[in-house]
Amino acid sequence: MKHLLSTENLSLSDAIRVLDTAEEMSAVGEREVKKLPALRGRTVVNLFFEDSTRTRISFEAAAKRLSADVINFAAKGSSVSKGESLKDTAQTLAAMGADAVVIRHWASGAPHRLAATDWIDAAVINAGDGTHEHPTQALLDAFTMRRHWSQVNGIESTGAALKGMRVAIAGDVLHSRVARSNVWLLKTLGAEVTLVAPPTLLPIGVEHWPCKVSYDLDQTLEAGVDAMMMLRVQGERMNASFFPSTREYSRRWGFDDARLRALDDLGMKDTIIMHPGPMNRGLEISSAAADSPRSTVLAQVRNGVSVRMAALYLLLSGDSREAAPNVSQSSKETN
Repeated sequence: MKHLLSTENLSLSDAIRVLDTAEEMSAVGEREVKKLPALRGRTVVNLFFEDSTRTRISFEAAAKRLSADVINFAAKGSSVSKGESLKDTAQTLAAMGADAVVIRHWASGAPHRLAATDWIDAAVINAGDGTHEHPTQALLDAFTMRRHWSQVNGIESTGAALKGMRVAIAGDVLHSRVARSNVWLLKTLGAEVTLVAPPTLLPIGVEHWPCKVSYDLDQTLEAGVDAMMMLRVQGERMNASFFPSTREYSRRWGFDDARLRALDDLGMKDTIIMHPGPMNRGLEISSAAADSPRSTVLAQVRNGVSVRMAALYLLLSGDSREAAPNVSQSSKETN
């Protein structure tokens, strides 16, 4: 891999390689010295044209744990606010010697544009572009699911896929780059995906996506799910009425306390509840569900650092085919 822009064209072998490398990287976070020298001397730029907390901090932590130098660039307060183009910004970063650019942009396709030009000779990682994709979020979601699925089935997670796992993704699919990236990646990994949403919050052409579509959350739960992912209602992207009221939305498509109890009634003791964050508690998910033992919300945040470490390492280590660094050996080097 030279860039990580999308999950649609990510092969099964590449996806497994990232997830397996993330397993190695996760051990770093459990050490007293949470540091590897793998990317010492490399420069990673976080180029964020949209607000972010989890993704930006996660990438920063990942790069620093690999000993890379990190430059955080926010559009607000920069020359972008004065009208500087993406090209000029990219060429400025190139002049500074950036080895990798992690970009979040309001325009769908901006990371692809950056990677396809000669503006900068650096690895480009898509940290979310418009309503298009968010590949590292999908990878950390898959990493979280794979750990759970392997535990439930009593198998080793390393090298494993998600064959046979039933995943439901519910909520504001129309505006969700997380949903798009997850559908493609989970299909590649062998999971069965069902999108659940009101018709007004499903994108045109969704019938051609590699998944099932449902308008009824309760029916989907009754059919059986192993992972239930709730999506944030993105009010900031809505310029029209997509549902009658927040109360109506929560009643029909929110994961409330009643649906949490229903999982036990339906015999789904191993079903996990996921959310990419930030959450609108009381709208798409209740506090009881978000804080329940089934919830993987905080695990997803923790796993995000490991997955992003893996992505940076594979893109910048020189040979994406090589194995993850020996963590115990690296520990000796950094102590």
